[in-house]
Amino acid sequence: MVMGRWYNVLATSIAKAVCLGMLAASFFLSPAYAQDVSAAINDIVPAATGAGASAPAAQHAGLASWIAPGAVKKMAGWVLESGDNRGLAFMVVDKSEAKVFAFGKSGEFLGTAGVLIGLAHGDDSVPGIGTMRLAQITPDMRTTPAGRFVAILGHDLGKLNVLWVDYPTAISLHRVINTNKAERRLERIASKAPADHRISYGCINVPVQFFDSVVDPAFQGTQGIVYILPEVKEMRAVFPSYYDIDDPGKAQAALN
Repeated sequence: MVMGRWYNVLATSIAKAVCLGMLAASFFLSPAYAQDVSAAINDIVPAATGAGASAPAAQHAGLASWIAPGAVKKMAGWVLESGDNRGLAFMVVDKSEAKVFAFGKSGEFLGTAGVLIGLAHGDDSVPGIGTMRLAQITPDMRTTPAGRFVAILGHDLGKLNVLWVDYPTAISLHRVINTNKAERRLERIASKAPADHRISYGCINVPVQFFDSVVDPAFQGTQGIVYILPEVKEMRAVFPSYYDIDDPGKAQAALN
């Protein structure tokens, strides 16, 4: 039993090393650390639906004050109007445009940056990918999943901290990794062409300055929400309670 649990932790560690662009054979998470992170992730704040939900915020994330794709503005507006973020800082990742937009717990706009995301298009992670060996992860499996994720800061397999988005599938948001120069990650993350940003195993790479000045302070000592917009599925298929803030009639439809 002990050996079985250690093997699972070891396999998960390898997947996370791949995600962070490090040598999988060189770094391993301890069972105690894995249990601590899993416990923190499981102790999450549920979506703002049903009894006990927070009162909706009468804000639309300052929609007129920042430039973003329409889908991002509508998502941010819905989050605050519905109270889905439960008073926590949140981020919206737009895979189609390869950008991330960050907001404080009161809906204030904190900043935006380009991101690197999964090589393959798709809105789901392959079942069990968090425990797969590197050789088992084929290019078509390297997706960044869409959805609502309760995220927390934690240490990676080295010394830097990362934002764990979905720990079981080894998805994190972290500083851009530039150890493999042939991948040209620094060049890709600055490119205006979204196709250039498809390179990772599923993790979300952000510029170092954005992580240090926006992500780290916003999520320090607390949880937050990461909304990853779908690129294949319909919005309501990923976010069942979502409604278009520009169409009040859809708000009631989303509750039915």
